[in-house]
Amino acid sequence: MSKVVILNHPLIDHKMMKIRDKRTGTKEFRESVSEVGGLITYEITRDLATVEKTIETPICETTVRELEKQVVIVPILRAGLGMVEGIHNLIPTAKIGHIGLYRDETTLLPQVYYSKFPKDIDQSVVLVVDPMLATGASASKAIDILLEHGAKDIRYVGLVGCPEGVARLQNDHPDVNIYLAALDDHLNEVGYIVPGLGDCGDRLFGTK
Repeated sequence: MSKVVILNHPLIDHKMMKIRDKRTGTKEFRESVSEVGGLITYEITRDLATVEKTIETPICETTVRELEKQVVIVPILRAGLGMVEGIHNLIPTAKIGHIGLYRDETTLLPQVYYSKFPKDIDQSVVLVVDPMLATGASASKAIDILLEHGAKDIRYVGLVGCPEGVARLQNDHPDVNIYLAALDDHLNEVGYIVPGLGDCGDRLFGTK
């Protein structure tokens, strides 16, 4: 069974306060989502493997360490885009893939309308990025797609989850660890996380 890690950090808590507040405007909301993405990534990449490398400093030759594997950031469109910049600022060598999903109005199942990934995704650490882990259906589908493309080391990175979404993801993908800034109480009757932060995509892009 995958582990669920809730990142308890004063800076994350402070920025999550801004993100949850309905009075927070688009600019500050977008900046805070990006910043929390970076803070979470700093914490969850402590176990990334490194290898030795010999370089020349201005003084002498020395042995240093660099990441063993490429990191690939894969946001689930569109809300996942809000976290990409903060993560990429921390890991500027990371490559970026994309997954676009929409919900079929008849079956209510997630359908893919776009996906594109780096060629070496099978050799990379893949961070699936989506701010809200609500029902878990989109995250599960995104991971299905990544597995079909050969990804092996996958981690889910989000802002807010709920027990229903966590259970779904753990059941469907028990090898994918889940990293969140907060685990909220439940889903309401229309599928929003409570207390949550509303529609993250609309608040990021000012479309509501």
